[in-house]
Amino acid sequence: MPLAIVIAGIILLFILIARFKLNAFIAFIIVSLLVGVAEGMDFLTAIKSIQNGIGNTLGYLILILGLGAMLGKLVADSGAAQRITMQLVEKFGKTNIQWAVVLTGFIVGIPMFYTVGFVILVPLVFTVAAATGLNLIYVGLPMLASLSVTHGYLPPHPAPTGIAIMFDANIGKTLLYGIIVAIPAIIVAGPLFSRTIKNVEATPLKEFMNPKVLTDAEMPSTLNSILTALLPVVLIGLGSIVALVLPEENILRKITDVLGDPVIAMLISVLVAIYTLGLGRGKKMDEVMRSVGSAVSGITMVLLIIAGAGALKEVLIDSGVSEYIGDMLKGSTISPLILAWLIATVIRVCVGSATVAGLTAAGIALPLIANTGVSPELMVLAIGSGSLMLSHVNDGGFWLYKEYFNLSIKDTLRTWTVMETTVGVMGLIGVLVLEQFVG
Repeated sequence: MPLAIVIAGIILLFILIARFKLNAFIAFIIVSLLVGVAEGMDFLTAIKSIQNGIGNTLGYLILILGLGAMLGKLVADSGAAQRITMQLVEKFGKTNIQWAVVLTGFIVGIPMFYTVGFVILVPLVFTVAAATGLNLIYVGLPMLASLSVTHGYLPPHPAPTGIAIMFDANIGKTLLYGIIVAIPAIIVAGPLFSRTIKNVEATPLKEFMNPKVLTDAEMPSTLNSILTALLPVVLIGLGSIVALVLPEENILRKITDVLGDPVIAMLISVLVAIYTLGLGRGKKMDEVMRSVGSAVSGITMVLLIIAGAGALKEVLIDSGVSEYIGDMLKGSTISPLILAWLIATVIRVCVGSATVAGLTAAGIALPLIANTGVSPELMVLAIGSGSLMLSHVNDGGFWLYKEYFNLSIKDTLRTWTVMETTVGVMGLIGVLVLEQFVG
């Protein structure tokens, strides 16, 4: 019976979001309350559980996502994203154009939210394709594969960061493992897959072909752009690597533990970006702070959706459902990583949102961590991979791609949906392989 109530609650969540277009945060709160009461909690206890879930989830996450949004906005507004794109295309040349846009998408995609990265980089890809005379899908899809993978796999993006917090996973390890899994996934879903696509000609709308292009003098240098965009990855990665080789009492280890803490790393990166991409290039503090402020306002709903998922997770724990599900799965011979991936895939297909799918699946799969001893970092990546599977007409990213590239639904399914599914399958394969070494 407890499992039937959870399934009914998830179905209701699907219906409220997909059919009635209800705001995902409101839908999560309604479903959390109903599931809690149906599982035997009284209303006040259920509400208290929802409050605790929201507080526990946002307490740490708001720092990471808030600072991440600020960094991404500074990278975009300063012209650093444009500089990275132009320089990589110039260095790689026409014959290796796909690898240039892949690297661009990866570098820019780490600190920048998916939609922002898409809107900033796709018009530049249009310009590159027009200048080289290459097929637009051939040039654009590899970049989108990079953006998608960073969105689904890597902190500080919302879903992987939120899932890592739920699972008490080490964010530094999650980032390192995520990069290892991401590389083959991007290569297969991007450059290799796009070379198999025949007879799909994208004709983007004219308004998307004329982005604001900064002059050379208006953009930061290539070195400045890349180092600033990747600084949080460097700091977090350094902290994780040093932690693997040096004992806790070592002074260097203590320093890198502090610098590699995700909150400290993001704070340092934002402060550096304020100078390197703003004040150091002659901008006024008021102008830079307006950019930072607009970034924070843009992630408000993302934070609320993640908070709603945290509320549902807490209700599942407090009502005893998580323990019940965990007991049911104890005798399962299926890998917990595959189970978590399947749960995320099913929710993704039904709801559309990768963020909602990942966070909802995390709440359901939480007992697998305690009962199987599986690596929480690999569970984050397995769920992140599943949350990208089979994107179709209920996914905002599907329509964003379709409209920008001006494709038919059939051609969007042939390109975008297959690319996203390839990313999801390759992610699972990568996680299962990595488990043999770190599990």
